Amino acid sequence: MDTKQNEDLKVISYSGIFLSCFNEQAEKCVEAAPEHILSYLYSGQQTIENDKERINIKAGECVFIRRNHRAVMYKKSKGKDSYKGISLVFNRTVLREFYAKMDKDKLPKKYELTEKGIFKINPQADIISLFQSLTPYFDENVKPTEVIINLKLLEGIYAILNNSDIFFPILFDFTEPWKVDILDFLNKNYTEDLTMEQIASYTGRSLATFKRDFSRISNLTPQKWLIKRRLEAAYIKLKEDGKKVNDVYVEVGFKNPSHFSIAFKKQYGVSPNKV
Repeated sequence: MDTKQNEDLKVISYSGIFLSCFNEQAEKCVEAAPEHILSYLYSGQQTIENDKERINIKAGECVFIRRNHRAVMYKKSKGKDSYKGISLVFNRTVLREFYAKMDKDKLPKKYELTEKGIFKINPQADIISLFQSLTPYFDENVKPTEVIINLKLLEGIYAILNNSDIFFPILFDFTEPWKVDILDFLNKNYTEDLTMEQIASYTGRSLATFKRDFSRISNLTPQKWLIKRRLEAAYIKLKEDGKKVNDVYVEVGFKNPSHFSIAFKKQYGVSPNKV
């Protein structure tokens, strides 16, 4: 069991099943998990969005997030109810084993192909029963055995497939993830606080492949490219939009005003206060 906890946020994970909960402070996170995720919200509220859609989740509702599809999640409490959600992560090994044992004659003859990344799932009896059965392992900190974890993941697969035939080609697509255009991704997300490992994953690459591909499109390192891009955006906000330095440095992704000022002067020859 892996546990990360402070006074506001707690995450408990059991190799494929994890709970996250917190009291008052809202949480924003960027996800592009390499595996499919099925999440159920017990309390609080959650908003999930990507470039094409925005989905609001309330207590008692469930959402399926397709692997390698980047999404921004906002998790927060609602009234006196703190945020609490449990998620199942379906890796390729579990899905391959499930598919190998399936009666292929029972596969749907016709199904819809979609590129959607986020699916709000109706909270049917099988979904509710599945997630309610998981609460004791987190409320009482009793670690489930590997056998139990595997059974719950299989139960989750059955529940997803029972919800809609649209999930058959999604769950059982074992091809490698496609690559996202690096510059397009960075230009859209340069203000985000992302590690190089995260950026590589979000663009469908290993870290080594990401660095190699990036070297083909820029003479700068990825870190220096991001700083340059943030400074260019800051210059426009200061010069053309008339914004204040204390607002701009945060908007473009800098954490420290001193670091921002030093980098800005190095690139433009003047301090940001003089623009």
